[in-house]
Amino acid sequence: MVRFRCHGCGADIDAGVHLAFRCPNAGKIDDDIDHVLVVETEAASPSIGSETDPFLRYRTWLSPYRLARSSGLSDAAWVDLVGELDEAMTAVDGHGFRITPMAEQRHLAQALGLQGPLWVKDETHNVSGSHKARHLMGVMLYLRVLEAAGLPAGKSLKARRLAIASCGNAALAAAVVARAADWPLDVFIPPDADDAVKARLKELGAQITICDRRAGEAGDPCYLRFRETVAGGAIPFGVQGTDNGLAIEGGRTLAFEMAEEFKRIGTVPDALFVQVGGGALASALAQGLALARMNGLLSSTPRLFAVQTAGCAPLARAWERLDSVDLETAAKMRSRFMWPWEATPMSLAHGILDDETYDWWAIAAGLRASGGSTVVVDETEVAAAHNAGHLHTDIIASATGTAGLAGVIAKPAAGEKIAVIFSGVER
Repeated sequence: MVRFRCHGCGADIDAGVHLAFRCPNAGKIDDDIDHVLVVETEAASPSIGSETDPFLRYRTWLSPYRLARSSGLSDAAWVDLVGELDEAMTAVDGHGFRITPMAEQRHLAQALGLQGPLWVKDETHNVSGSHKARHLMGVMLYLRVLEAAGLPAGKSLKARRLAIASCGNAALAAAVVARAADWPLDVFIPPDADDAVKARLKELGAQITICDRRAGEAGDPCYLRFRETVAGGAIPFGVQGTDNGLAIEGGRTLAFEMAEEFKRIGTVPDALFVQVGGGALASALAQGLALARMNGLLSSTPRLFAVQTAGCAPLARAWERLDSVDLETAAKMRSRFMWPWEATPMSLAHGILDDETYDWWAIAAGLRASGGSTVVVDETEVAAAHNAGHLHTDIIASATGTAGLAGVIAKPAAGEKIAVIFSGVER
């Protein structure tokens, strides 16, 4: 049995009986609580396999795997579930999940005037071209376990469509995973979504809805239409932790890979800069690195710096307002810290323009625990990071994908040893 609890209201559910997505109390009671489901108990002394597929290598770290085993499925059955999806993704996208490279980028560090090493984790060759598919693979494996084990939460699941709100990378990731699983998907995207993204979504069989902003409506219109569809019975197949607690776990595999590599080379960076939109990536990294340290992979954790653009920085605003407020208290008064960005978000790094940082609370916890902070960058710094990434590495990342590096440009004294993640291939 694997249980999840809401970090805001304390609601407790059995993930085999009820879907471990949205807190059952969210939207049902008139409160100001930050409702997010998190796994109640992490794995004790999890092992690391020899496989190069992260969903096999780190399977004992993942709650869907523990649910599978506690429900009578064998380890071989998990390997088969992962292998079947991997084979299907290879047919759809050219490859499945494998450990992605992380390397010291000396030329890039020199070009930026950094005094110490700079490591870049390259997610641009991952499934669908970014880290996003990691989140959604974790969700899909949970759905597959429910089906294979015949658990109550899996009843009639296949009769329901998947749904996601995204401006690009997450939508593509969802479409690849959904196509590999032969599951119908509804995608809610903004009018300015890239034509190449829309064309690829259609190739993958996703049903697209273009979402315009409506007068007098606060928040991301894509997310609002997504919520309406989920309320009508769709399965939330997105990367917002508020709507799908399982989405964060798959992203932790990225942190485990980084931790293993830092252990191999015998050093831990002083600072890790990560681009933040809805917040799933930063939340997963904060949690994953903390688990890695807890289980002996790291001697310490880097200070986490969450990077947002001046054109849309709801997390940075929340972080300033938090000041010395206790996080447990903050979780029960969400609207004092997190609400939709009032102006229409604009930036070259358009993939991190979420009106809200949905996973703000977990990121704030990670910032406090690591001694980090938020960093707000201007468009000059966003463009400089994008250009430097292209000129001084062989990684072809988008401006969204290099936005973490913009934080390094804005705050180069954050540490002598620095790490960033390039995620989101230039399309």
